[in-house]
Amino acid sequence: MTSSSPSDNDLPDYAPVPEAAFGPALNEQGYFVGRVERNLFWVTDGTYQSAFLATPDGVVLFDAPPTIGHNLRRAVDEVAAAEGIGNTVTHLVYSHHHADHAGAANLFGDNIVRIGHAETRRLLLRDNDATRPAPEVTFEDRYTLEVGGERVELAYHGPNHSPDNIYLHFPDHDTLMLIDIVNSGWVPIYNLNLSEDVPGYIGAPDLAMDYPWNHFIGGHLGRLGTRDDLVLHRQYIADIVESSHAALASVDPTPYFMKYGANAWAGVGGYLDAVTAEAAAPIIAKYTGVLAAADIPAFTTSTTFSILQSIRLDLGTGSQVHP
Repeated sequence: MTSSSPSDNDLPDYAPVPEAAFGPALNEQGYFVGRVERNLFWVTDGTYQSAFLATPDGVVLFDAPPTIGHNLRRAVDEVAAAEGIGNTVTHLVYSHHHADHAGAANLFGDNIVRIGHAETRRLLLRDNDATRPAPEVTFEDRYTLEVGGERVELAYHGPNHSPDNIYLHFPDHDTLMLIDIVNSGWVPIYNLNLSEDVPGYIGAPDLAMDYPWNHFIGGHLGRLGTRDDLVLHRQYIADIVESSHAALASVDPTPYFMKYGANAWAGVGGYLDAVTAEAAAPIIAKYTGVLAAADIPAFTTSTTFSILQSIRLDLGTGSQVHP
């Protein structure tokens, strides 16, 4: 029997990850927990991130990624022991409904208060996933969570990565949590982090920068972010937008439709592949060595394709009216 698994020689090589993209080392259990400010802590397994407030009236958890899983409990216990405080998780806040950030929510039992956007509740009831119980406390636009003398401002500014993704501002901890928009030190993965609303995704960092903060929890990879990380991310996206406009204006679709004739989808596919490659090439070249994984073609190329289609479909650029 032959194996279908590729050998090391079959796999592509990529540029080294920039040193600035790395976070702290993980412990033997596979996680790192650190202080953001005062009693706000963050947890990472190097790929996903969560956070919690340790208050006199209980621990407030923000997201429960299943890849961190039971290490969330270990992280809370570690901090509680070091700080000499209780370790009971009393509240869980959902940033949005996606399972990769909420799929360990059931690990903390039923005797906690779950909070999220009204759309998060609707979507979790629809999904009917026992690992993600729907929040009982919901809001439409803004909600102030106060526990143990601490305050967190939750806000909904419209769809971006998902229809329900919210902004979590910790005004007394100089921190903003906004999930699946900016991967600090890294490019987005496929299709702008698999985001559903491209204009909302592109505009989200501008809204984030309107908040006062210095620490950023983005939900992915191994380190906290800074305002400079959002500036760099915005430039990366802005360059893709500019390059996409240029490619839409310069790549001629005629040869593809002449070649494939009645096979209209082959013509469309050839043209869209060509215009996407034209737009993505200078971005890959510019950001390789600057943002980690910029040289993985599928990431920048798929993100460019999503932005190209948004430019065409949401903004109307490149759409021609038949004479």
